[in-house]
Amino acid sequence: MDPAVGLIDGAAAILRTPDPIEKATATRSLASLWRSGALAIGTLGPPPDRPARPAKPELRLPRDMPKRRAGGARASRVALLHAIAHIELNALDLACDLIARFPAIGPGCLDDWVRVADEEAKHFLLLTRRLAMLDAAYGDLPAHDGLWQAAEATALDLKARLAIVPLVLEARGLDVTPTMIRSLELAGDAESVAVLKVIYDEEIGHVEIGQRWFDVLCARDDLDPTETWQALVRRYYRGALKRPFNDAARQAAGMHSAAYEALAENPLSAPKGQRGL
Repeated sequence: MDPAVGLIDGAAAILRTPDPIEKATATRSLASLWRSGALAIGTLGPPPDRPARPAKPELRLPRDMPKRRAGGARASRVALLHAIAHIELNALDLACDLIARFPAIGPGCLDDWVRVADEEAKHFLLLTRRLAMLDAAYGDLPAHDGLWQAAEATALDLKARLAIVPLVLEARGLDVTPTMIRSLELAGDAESVAVLKVIYDEEIGHVEIGQRWFDVLCARDDLDPTETWQALVRRYYRGALKRPFNDAARQAAGMHSAAYEALAENPLSAPKGQRGL
């Protein structure tokens, strides 16, 4: 990444990069330059509506995706790791989109979201290396195209973006990852377990960042954070929050069980397609 490029410009350039490995590598480089103080914020206009994508994987509607089978067979583990890699690539782009689209909140928030983008890029690279060890690669299997709906729906509202992406989608990842880790442990796949444990630990931090900045924005606007979050979830996510919840991880991230339990108890009508990050 050219140090002459500002942070916002660099994040937008990453969104326009179709090759996943180049995208992740550029993200890590941009983060390193930002932390070193070598980058200005920059002044580029709005980022692209959708990130560039490679020819593979084939993107399908969520309802058209094949069901993954549980178990320790290589094919099942490859399918699981491929699906998580796709989620992490989308999470990388979502973090870069937030940086490029909502820079006015200030440097402290940008610092946090640069960290998130950097760690999502690291997660994607760890998963692609593990896939390579299993004689597979990102792009070998189809992937669903529902994840970017959250970005499109919240492109004009930072509170809504935080309410949905870290506090619904990434929080859902905290709920399901321990079960994935246990299934891989039963399969004797210590290498994949190690990768997922890194992801799980760092995703708690990502949810915490989302909760903290959501609370800051609510305080700035004199809004009740719980009521505001619930209203935004009803408006933009349009789906019931699924149990079981990983209360320990969610509470470590600063989430409050009363807020999300209320939504789970009252199913909401919604289009399908949004999945946990």
